[in-house]
Parts: sequence; structure tokens; C-alpha cells
Amino acid sequence: MSPIALLSVSNKQGLVPLARCLSEEYGYQIISSGGTAKTLQSEKIPVTRVADYTGASEILGGRVKTLHPKIHGGILARREDPFHKSELEKEGIQQIDLVVVNLYPFKETISKQNVNWEDAIENIDIGGPTLIRAAAKNHHDVIILTRPDQYKTFLNKLSNGEITHKYKRELSINAFEHTAEYDLNIYKWMSQREELNSSDWNQSVPLKQSLRYGENPHQKADWYSFSNRGWGNAIQLQGKELSTNNLLDLESAISTIKEFGYGESGEKPYINKAAVVIKHCNPCGVAIAESGSLALKKALESDRMSAFGGIVALNSCVQENTAIELTSLFLECVVAPDFDEDSKKILAKKQNLRVLQLRPESINNLDEKHIRSIAGGLLIQDIDNQELEISNWEIVTQSKPKPQELEDLKFAWKVVRHIKSNAISIASKGQSLGIGAGQMNRVGSAKLALEAAGQKASGAVLASDGFFPFDDTVRLAAEYGITSIIQPGGSIKDKESIYACNELNISMIFTGIRHFLH
Repeated sequence: MSPIALLSVSNKQGLVPLARCLSEEYGYQIISSGGTAKTLQSEKIPVTRVADYTGASEILGGRVKTLHPKIHGGILARREDPFHKSELEKEGIQQIDLVVVNLYPFKETISKQNVNWEDAIENIDIGGPTLIRAAAKNHHDVIILTRPDQYKTFLNKLSNGEITHKYKRELSINAFEHTAEYDLNIYKWMSQREELNSSDWNQSVPLKQSLRYGENPHQKADWYSFSNRGWGNAIQLQGKELSTNNLLDLESAISTIKEFGYGESGEKPYINKAAVVIKHCNPCGVAIAESGSLALKKALESDRMSAFGGIVALNSCVQENTAIELTSLFLECVVAPDFDEDSKKILAKKQNLRVLQLRPESINNLDEKHIRSIAGGLLIQDIDNQELEISNWEIVTQSKPKPQELEDLKFAWKVVRHIKSNAISIASKGQSLGIGAGQMNRVGSAKLALEAAGQKASGAVLASDGFFPFDDTVRLAAEYGITSIIQPGGSIKDKESIYACNELNISMIFTGIRHFLH
């Protein structure tokens, strides 16, 4: 008796070559329904329609096609079970040996703008998942294929007599993964549309690639990413393979550069050209200017020593002068919304430099959640991307910031929220001058930032991501010539810091919001 293959696919890629090979080379009888049968008939490939095979017409406008005992009995019957065999003979059911199914394009349907509820619901496949799960359950006897990229391997193994139990089990696992992701997409879309909160967190993110290693060579690492947004949608124009640390630094870089607008499209076009230099997930140089090359030059000058081996992000198209500046020192990665042809030629001279093009649409409208693993679970929080609310700022000192100081305070506040806490940033005229990150006390971070700024701190401003528990940071800042300070406020000893500012003729603003970053 000829082996039987049931083919029912939404994605027709590779269907005809597979069916032709099964029919002509291996003598399979092919059963199909709907569009799959129509495609095979148009290619003169022998096919039996499901309705003819079962003797039951498709009903409910095609909602019921393959849900029939002759189909599912043929898939689920154990070949070595005498009772199953007698049941098949009694009911006149033939064994089905191969099931090739992929599902209605629900994910593609809901990705369309303004998709309505009815269209989405009609693209929820019922028969397909049932066929897949039946074949995957009975993988000891039945082969299940759910993706076109599996066809070639299957045919090669079939040709070489290598259809092993291990291979069939792997296909079964792939099949259950396929239906799990499909159901998850339905659940997420429906719950979001109805604004329902679940007590469980569910997500499915595909593997993009295995990395050479993790943060250190002895750590294994894999990169999971959606292909159509975020870093999964970035184009690497040149350079070595991305590493774990590169990706972590790039994430810090893009979150910082977005403070100043990113690219010329999207909801928030850039006002200033901005450049950010990242080292170990902290900014070591940030600047804005009227041109990308000047912004980059100022950002590098902020701390050129730390910039060595760093990551650079720019918020505008990279052009010739900017590219020349980028090649002036060793860098690991550069990311920007675009690169012109002249800049690509210049950057190509640095063959190992990783150059990434990340379009604005890749990072706009992402899920506003930050997810981090801890032992035995996850922490999920809103991303700290609150817009500046200057109307809520309170000047708490006798001295008030001058117009230029106010602009510098805005800039320093944007920078400090992207520095690991305890965080201090020193800035002047659209340029960071010194950064203190991740110290165990706030005055320790201030010392690092002020020492890095040196004489440039005179006349500059200071931003702190958290309140001052004592007045020591104010008094240290005065020694370096800081003229204005911005901080959240909220300490029980705020009055001591305010008194010190008044004594030392420093203006100070309370924002009423902190920006701890861990």
C-alpha cells in the first residue's frame, strides 16, 4: 500500500517541489484541502481532496475541513498496537505517514494597521494546530513538517534512509514549539485588545544566533531577537561578529542617544545632532552640536582615554567628516540611522569596526518594558523614558539658573539618567565634561566626575540621579567652580544642601523624580 502524506499549508514556499518528489520518486498518495489542493492540481501533481477522501464535505465556509476520524484516526493510530490496527480495519481508515502543515497567517494579519477583530479571528487556525499536535504526539510513527526550510533536509534523509526516531522526535518538538508560539500570539493580541492583565508572563522570542561567548569566554551565550524590530532589525554593514558585551553597550548607547531624538523620521525628530560614547554600559562622552562631526568631536574630547575601545552612537546620518573622526581612534562599534556612501568607504578601511545601521522605525513604538532575569524568575518594569517635565522643576535656592545654565541643566539631566547609580554628570554648553558612575556613595561619584572635568568644571553644572543625603557634594562641587546643580530632592537633610548652595552662591533645582539605574 502506498504511503500517505497529508499536505495543508498556508505558506506555499517549497510546496510544489516537495509534493512532486513525494509523488514521483517515493510513490506517496497525497491528500490536501483548499488552496493547497488547488496549487498541486494546477501543477499536474496527483492529489486527493480531503472531502473526497473522507466522504464529508467542507462545512461552515471552510472552518471545518480536516476534523474527521478518517484523518485523525490515520494520524494517531499506533502502528504496533493490535487494537489500533483492528480499529482502523473496522472503520476503513488508512494510516497517514507524513503530515505537512503550516498555519493561517495570524501574526501577519495582526501586524497590519487597523486590523479589525473579525479579520483577526478568521485567521485563527483550528484544523491546522489539531493536525500538527496529532502528528507530533504520534511522532513514533508519523513525520511532521511545519516549516518550508525543513523540506530539503527531510528529502535528503528520506533518500539516504536516515529517518530515525531521534529525527522524528526533533520534528515533533519543533512542531509543538510552532503551535505554542502561534497560540501565544493569539493570546497576547486578544488580551491587549481587551486590556486584560494576566497573572502569568508569556513571551516567545526566536533565536537570532549563538554568540561566540557571553561576557567572558567561559560563558555560553545565545541572542534571541525579533527580526522586525530593535537590534534584530539592525543591518551590520561591516566588521566582526557582534559579541554579548557589544550588544549590551549598544543598548546603552541607543537609549542614551534617543534622549536627543533619533533620525529624521518618527514621532521625535532630532533637534540637535548628538553623539554618545559608551564604555562598559556607561556614557563616557555625550555632546550635541550643529553638525554630526562636531558633536562626535566634542563627545570624544569629553574623555578620549575612556573612549578607546568604546561604542559610538549618532542620531543623524553619518557623513564624510564624521567618518574621518570615527577612524581617528580604536572603536568597537558605531551605530547610526544611516550612512552615506562616502562615509562607508572611509569606515571600510577599519575592517574590524562593527558598523550598524539602525533605522528609527526599528526602535520606535517598542514595548515599554525592561526585562531582567534573577535567580528563579524575572523582573519586569516600565522603561525609564519619562519626558522632561520642566514645569514640575522647583528652584529651591536664592540664586536662579541663568538661561545658559538652564540649558546645561536640561542636558546634564538627560545624560545622568543613563549612568549607573550612584551617578553624577558635569556638563557645559552641550557637552559632558566628567562622569561619575556606580560608586557606593554619591560624593565618591562626584569626586570622579569633577576630577575628570578638572578646570573645565568651572562655570559648569552638575546633575545627580538621586538626592544628596548630606551637603558634602555641594561643597565639593563649589571647590571646582560648579555654578548650578540639578537633583531630585527628597532627602530629610535637603535644607543642609540648600543652605550650602545659598552660602556658596550656587543655584539648585529639585526635579521631584529620581533616575536610579542598576
